[in-house]
Amino acid sequence: MNYDDTTHFLIQAITQAHYPLPTVVVVLGSGLGKLADSIEQPLTIPYGDIPHFKVSTAVGHKGNLIIGRLGGKTIIAMQGRFHYYEGYTMEEVTFPMRVFARMGIRHVMVSNAAGAVNPTFRVGDLMVITDHINFMPNPLIGPNKEDFGPRFPDMTEVYSRRLRSLAHEEALSLGISLQEGIYVAGTGPTYETPAEYRMYRALGADACGMSTVPEVIVARHSGMEIFGMSVITNQSADLGNGVINDGDDVVRAANHAADSMTALFTRLIEKL
Repeated sequence: MNYDDTTHFLIQAITQAHYPLPTVVVVLGSGLGKLADSIEQPLTIPYGDIPHFKVSTAVGHKGNLIIGRLGGKTIIAMQGRFHYYEGYTMEEVTFPMRVFARMGIRHVMVSNAAGAVNPTFRVGDLMVITDHINFMPNPLIGPNKEDFGPRFPDMTEVYSRRLRSLAHEEALSLGISLQEGIYVAGTGPTYETPAEYRMYRALGADACGMSTVPEVIVARHSGMEIFGMSVITNQSADLGNGVINDGDDVVRAANHAADSMTALFTRLIEKL
């Protein structure tokens, strides 16, 4: 895919807005676009206006790229992402991350709405992602893009230990309680069955969803430092007792937790 056209378009837009080139990108998941409201002097570009970008069709994803100031730094925020279940290829899903790497961005902060696999988690909890299990096609399948990274990138510490430690320090000072855990990614678009939740738990997962891991793998391949957070929006323990998973409920639960996530992400960006 043509990364150069998109990279040139975004750099030109940032330069014309008289911003320095950002070094941080924040990816906002379902219902978590509220963080964008805290961005100062925002330049909002709909995805449909960006060369080679796809359009986000998922519930709770507005589909805007927002450039502005947060935590005293210029950042890029993706107000919604692309998903494999929307019918996009893995190349298309991860295309923005390649463009950001070309722009020189070194830090990636990803968020998502996730279902609790860990029975001790509650709706509204914030979970720092420590690792992941991937049930999607790997986005690096195919010829290696040598100008981004090696054929076999290391995945022993995908989510930065430094940023995870910093998140706990800042959360403590803000009075925000954090969980930690492993995120498992499936293709969707169906929600998981009770049997699948039990399988994921047996494999060691704490939360599950339908996103994040493809972008993270590509960001890791490109040498970026990554911080990930899941907002727990539903509980597997309730399923089978007259409770069902519902997309609108997921977005509402994510919105309730968005303020805490915004405060924490802002503090982390200040420290980068």
